[in-house]
Amino acid sequence: MPLKRVLLRPGVSRENTRYMSENVGPTGINGSYSAGWYDCDKIRFRSGSAEKLGGWVPFSTSYYLGICRSLNNWVTLGGNKLIGVGTNLKFYVNQGGSYYDITPLRATETLTDPFETTSGSPIVEVTDAAGGYSDGDFVTFSGATAVGGLTLNGEYQISAIGGSTYTITASSNASSSATGGGTVTAAYQVNIGPSVVVPLTGWGAGAWGNGTWGVGSASTDSLRIWSQSNFGEDLVFCPRGGGLYYWDASSGVTSNRGVNVTTLAGASDVPIKVNITYVSDISRFVFAFGCTDLGSSVLDPMLIRWSDQESVVDWTPLPTNQAGSLRLSQGSEIMSVIQSRQEILVWTDAALYSLQYLGAPEGWGATLVGENISIAGQKSVSLASGTTYWMGIDKFYKYDGRTQTLRCDLRQYIFSDINTAQMEQVVCGTNEGFNEVWWFYCSRDSVVIDRYAIYNYLEDIWYYGNMGRTAWLDSGLQAGPIAATYVNNIVSHEVGNDDNMNGTPAPMEAFITSAEFDLDDGHKFAFVWRMLPDVTFRGSDVNSPSIVMSLLPLKNSGSGYTNPASVGLTNSASVTRTVDLPVEQFTGQVYTRIRARQMAMKISSTGLGVAWQLGAPRLDIRPDGAR
Repeated sequence: MPLKRVLLRPGVSRENTRYMSENVGPTGINGSYSAGWYDCDKIRFRSGSAEKLGGWVPFSTSYYLGICRSLNNWVTLGGNKLIGVGTNLKFYVNQGGSYYDITPLRATETLTDPFETTSGSPIVEVTDAAGGYSDGDFVTFSGATAVGGLTLNGEYQISAIGGSTYTITASSNASSSATGGGTVTAAYQVNIGPSVVVPLTGWGAGAWGNGTWGVGSASTDSLRIWSQSNFGEDLVFCPRGGGLYYWDASSGVTSNRGVNVTTLAGASDVPIKVNITYVSDISRFVFAFGCTDLGSSVLDPMLIRWSDQESVVDWTPLPTNQAGSLRLSQGSEIMSVIQSRQEILVWTDAALYSLQYLGAPEGWGATLVGENISIAGQKSVSLASGTTYWMGIDKFYKYDGRTQTLRCDLRQYIFSDINTAQMEQVVCGTNEGFNEVWWFYCSRDSVVIDRYAIYNYLEDIWYYGNMGRTAWLDSGLQAGPIAATYVNNIVSHEVGNDDNMNGTPAPMEAFITSAEFDLDDGHKFAFVWRMLPDVTFRGSDVNSPSIVMSLLPLKNSGSGYTNPASVGLTNSASVTRTVDLPVEQFTGQVYTRIRARQMAMKISSTGLGVAWQLGAPRLDIRPDGAR
């Protein structure tokens, strides 16, 4: 029989069995076999061909505290490139690779002899009757005098709260047990937030009075997610459910914290609590989505308010300005917001609205553009090539002027293996250089992000894998996407070929496995004795990059893969680019001994510096009987 090409449909499908994922219909051109792909990790498709993902390297040598959920990139009037980094513990501005703490202060207290030391221990008890602090919060002391051999000026993290006291850990042991410190100024940063969603049940959960006396009700301690948006070269930002803050870039990144907008000169009716803030591209209004109303301290999760045009501080609606508000009707909470073309899209937990500027004096108006929908969380939305994509609680959606369900070949696989209690952690971002939208999520038994799914909107295909990223930003100010990791740093993606998260390259293991396809129509056994791989190693940065191509034989679709050792067959071969072959490809031949009715193909790589792209492999097959 002549050599037959194995033409593999681009994209990965998990909506059916491995055998059903074989392409139905014509078998291809010139006696080719055609199948789809079923399993993969760290691969993508370019022009229909599978290839390994690009690698990643540290964005800088610095690290931040906490789990980052928010990234924003902008340039000041002075040409400084800045990145806002919001974590569950702090808020930073990154400039020149260094992280500068601009976390706003919650309160500043004056304490008298607040420290109590214990001889030989670094644990110091601090007394502050004002309260308001929580476990893990940060406080900075200044003006303190020595006590127990320790001078405790500087920043500390609070722990072991009890009544009007808490403890801190000094950098060294106290030389004696003593009480003192003199007159001390204690500057408390805004309370920290959870790094994962924490379901609460029983007494103390939920609002006061909810549930049966002595039992309480169920509630959820919301994930700490910051929203941030530029007002010119400055920054407006807030943690979900917290205050609205402003950072003035002209004062520089050192010793310059964000301040509550209510404390700025001219502040008028500024929302006390805000879930999401956004600054419009059109006419520059500052928005508060889910916020307190005028004269109220109770947060209304469906209320939208906006400041006067070109103002951060003026929120009082008057005939002489354009400040205003409106309340959405469908749903119980505003979940997410994104700017899209000439509109701001606003998601509730049940509907999608388009917010558009109507001009003075009306301000802004909302139009319902999608109903009976869902959304996973605040960061599960991205805009790519004029279309908005997002993950719901059981499917994917897109909006391009009308709201539609997004076709997904991985829907069953993803939503049967997702931790629904951690939906708020879902992160969406774009990789415009490869026409991709990425979603990161927690698998069923994980409380940290460990999976990703990619939609290639140019080729209308899907693929997936394992990776942990807590925030993602594809900015034109960077050479490629940047992302936050669980090792408290930012990495630049599509750089090199390896997993270089900590500055030391490690192999990025990548593989893709096809669906099961018939040999010679599947009614007889066939014998595969030779394969022409057709692989390019273009982009590799080692002298001898290699992959392993495996042919996985089956007697039938339910038999499982035949153990080659039991029949003395070889079903895989290493394909290596050697120095005497062209740099970009391997088109030699490898010899195999495979007897099967059906087969799957797997390509994998585990080495440093390896880049590869698969072409159209060819198999030399001959009939081998019907039994």
